[in-house]
Amino acid sequence: MPHPPVLIEKWLPIKELSVESRRENSTGQHPPPNRLHVWWARRPLVVSRAAVLASLLPQWSANWPNDLISKFPTENAYHEWFKRFIGILGDPVAAQQLMLWAKDKGIRLKKSPFEHKRAFSVSPSTDDLALMRRMLSVTWGSEDIAMIDPMAGGGSIPFEALRHGLRTHANELNPVASVILKATVDYPARFGISLKDAIVYYGGKIASIVQDRLSRFYLIELGEKIHAYIWARTVACPETGKPVPLSPNWWLAKGDKPLAAKLICEPDEPECRFEIVSGKEAIASDPDKGTIKRGVAVSPWNGDAIPGDYIKREAQAGRMGQQLYAIGIKKAGGFQFRAPTQADLDAVKAAEEELGRKLPEWEAKGLVPNDAIPVGNKTSEPLRYGMKRWCDMFSPRQLLSLCTFLEAFHEVMAEVRAGEPKEKADAIATYLAFMFDKACMYNSVMARWDGSRGMRSTFDRHDFSFKWSHGEFDASRNLFPWCLEQVVGAYNGMAQLTQQSGQNLLEGELSASSKPVISRMSATAILTDRPFHLVCVDPPYEANVMYAECSDFFYVWMKRTLGDVYPELFRDELTNKDDEAVANVARFKDVGRKKRELAQDDYLRKMAACFAEMNRVLHPDGVLTVMFTHKRVDAWNSLGRALIEAGFVIKASWPVRTESEHSLHQAKKNAAASTILLVCRKRQVGLRIADLGFGIAGGTRKPPFSASGAGESQVSDSNGQSEIPNPKSEIVWWDDIRERVRRTAREKAREFHELGLTGVDLYISTFGPVLAILSERWPVYSSSMDEQTGKPIELSPDVALNIAREEVMNLRRQGLLLGRKVEFDTITDWYLMAWDAFRAQEFPADEARMLALALNLDIEADLVKTKRVIAKKASNVILQLPKLRRKKGVVDPDLGTFECLLDAIHTAMMVFEEDGSSACGRFLSETGLLNDSTFQACLQAMVNAIPRTRKAGEFLRPEAKLLDDLRLNFFPDLEVPKDAPPPIEQKELGLKRTV
Repeated sequence: MPHPPVLIEKWLPIKELSVESRRENSTGQHPPPNRLHVWWARRPLVVSRAAVLASLLPQWSANWPNDLISKFPTENAYHEWFKRFIGILGDPVAAQQLMLWAKDKGIRLKKSPFEHKRAFSVSPSTDDLALMRRMLSVTWGSEDIAMIDPMAGGGSIPFEALRHGLRTHANELNPVASVILKATVDYPARFGISLKDAIVYYGGKIASIVQDRLSRFYLIELGEKIHAYIWARTVACPETGKPVPLSPNWWLAKGDKPLAAKLICEPDEPECRFEIVSGKEAIASDPDKGTIKRGVAVSPWNGDAIPGDYIKREAQAGRMGQQLYAIGIKKAGGFQFRAPTQADLDAVKAAEEELGRKLPEWEAKGLVPNDAIPVGNKTSEPLRYGMKRWCDMFSPRQLLSLCTFLEAFHEVMAEVRAGEPKEKADAIATYLAFMFDKACMYNSVMARWDGSRGMRSTFDRHDFSFKWSHGEFDASRNLFPWCLEQVVGAYNGMAQLTQQSGQNLLEGELSASSKPVISRMSATAILTDRPFHLVCVDPPYEANVMYAECSDFFYVWMKRTLGDVYPELFRDELTNKDDEAVANVARFKDVGRKKRELAQDDYLRKMAACFAEMNRVLHPDGVLTVMFTHKRVDAWNSLGRALIEAGFVIKASWPVRTESEHSLHQAKKNAAASTILLVCRKRQVGLRIADLGFGIAGGTRKPPFSASGAGESQVSDSNGQSEIPNPKSEIVWWDDIRERVRRTAREKAREFHELGLTGVDLYISTFGPVLAILSERWPVYSSSMDEQTGKPIELSPDVALNIAREEVMNLRRQGLLLGRKVEFDTITDWYLMAWDAFRAQEFPADEARMLALALNLDIEADLVKTKRVIAKKASNVILQLPKLRRKKGVVDPDLGTFECLLDAIHTAMMVFEEDGSSACGRFLSETGLLNDSTFQACLQAMVNAIPRTRKAGEFLRPEAKLLDDLRLNFFPDLEVPKDAPPPIEQKELGLKRTV
């Protein structure tokens, strides 16, 4: 019996979703769940909504009942309704094109081209929800549709499922995420907007108590509203013994009104002092020149270098100090700064003394997180600099303020418990604890002041990167009221979104079965016997985020705020890292060189176990939709193998660009921009659980839910169309399907390119369709034999993924040459493909290596040492500018002939930049390059490969400018990518150019 065909197997509005996804987080006002509490790698709400609904709603059919056909007489009418149903109104694609066009031209529009609200903020109407239930009934035979997100994280997927009335189960292994799920998916729907007043009231009480107890430690001058105290870490100068303030720069504000702290070092004074300078004086003080770079400092006392090992030893010995060098004051229209006064320094000293008096009492009460920071992947950085306990991540005054809050929290919660029902009191405690967590995140020595953006949190990256200078809030007056405001605003937004969708669980309007289920268990053993129609999951991406390690920062405090509310979540010393499905090399630190390989294998085993359990709990006709964002082939190889081995067939793959346009616009550092939605069904030939080679957590595995119509089945291609039978006993060889894989990759690359995908997103968009072919008739065997067993070896999925990469490369090479067939050398090909794929100067070294392997190049010997095409930077590589490649016999104006075309073009660009057009013309004529058709073809390809993005009319990439100079002066016949015309009439545009 065939599965009921669902919409996502055939169609998804990926262009519109791509625009709305970037719009969702690019306006400066993130969606309410994102503002409530930090969680790493959240998926956009609009993509989560589309994934859930399109995985359950049917494909259009002319055989629908009359009431549905009357609503949707054509497939297009149905698709248009679906877009409106998920909140996509108007034409966001045209609006985005206009916005980017105006930005490139330096034109300021009269008004935003987006005329409608962001999609996530549009709630479904009552009529549309009724229509959805009718279609679900026709498709599944019931309106009671159940879905689960077994790795729910911050809750984007279950939040959207609940908003649309689905029976929702959100599961998480991590206890911090479990609390976030309660506060995101459960409480707003259950208590509604009315809970906001209680949070405001009790949170205000805590803030008032804190202010009374702390105000003498944060002195202010008349009329001041201090926003931030800005500190530098210090170590003693090895020569003079005087403190050296460590900061990578001294900027306080950038832009039209620059401000900086000017370091003054007088030989007779015991420490450096600072003056606040502005305008030209600020620029003249050279604030980019700090005292430390890449871990090595320079002493302002004698100019000597201070080795990084010395700094670490001082920190490990507890001799790293801190110096207050600027105070930021909030004013109308921005910030002003002043140097600290003696009164400010006395207040700091008084706070340190007060902490010394209070600490024994607080430690006795268990309020201080003295828990040891364990050795880990991300915790290595704070440990390296002497932070051995979680409380070491806070300066004395910060720790005083946080423990004072905890005291007040427990005092106020006693009042809450006395006056509110238990469940409501638990909810209030949760949001007040989130208020506290936000304070911890923004008021630690791992938070920093950014001269362009103000205070940045501890987690401005997904790690514990050490900060040489840090910011501190005025914790007596501003910190906690601001945190309360943030939490209340987020709660209010979530409550409104759920209320607008008709959710109100407090009043009992929905049945008990409709209330969300929040569970904490491993995704390898989900304790449920009822099958789910949909499993929708955004799994961990290999080593992308160490969730458990990062969340320990909050866990140690949550034990002290919410340990009595959720005792089952906070029994352990720290979060569970052994069962977490991430490739954490720290867990294998004692095994030597194989630790990375073992971490990868551990991730694969756990993901395979998780997917096997998802297969078990999935309804026989159900859908598994997986969201995945990763550039690296080995990550896709791990995910693909785990899915396939767990018994799934991949039916469709949809790439949705989810990253902000801001980072892509700069062409400096590459980041994965697309989320790939993989749509899967159960493979009907049976699961290969016995072949997986791992134990299943949680005891004996339950059998899969019985499937109706089991036996031979039809296997569908990536568009959901029946293609070939899949008999149980047939052996499938890689040689038999290789050409089909190649053809599919080629066709899908063309299709997705026409939909607007470029760069690395185009490459990874083909991975899903290629994995789909393997998944249909797994296992697939290579022609190689195992020497020990004499049996054929199973194919590794990355073999097929590399073929997909080759096909995209061939397609893009033709595109860069405007369809012409011209052969270049491999070095030049690599450079062109790197720019075309990554659209950035900096990108991961692993990706550079994979691209080199496809062209039979050695990345170290050919690209780094011999040709200087790239330079290494940590785990990344950087494409070198022409002048940085200068080397005798490589980029060399004295050469008459060149070994590779890239060298010739870079030499011409360098000559033009350094000596002008006349000298460049002579160089081109003397070398014969001026009339060389292959040289011109390569120039054409390079013009198309290197981003020509502009700001106020100026090219952002120097390579693009130099290429345009060569074109205009010597090769006028070269074609440049045409600017798309504005999608509306010229009269609608504002003509004021930006500067």
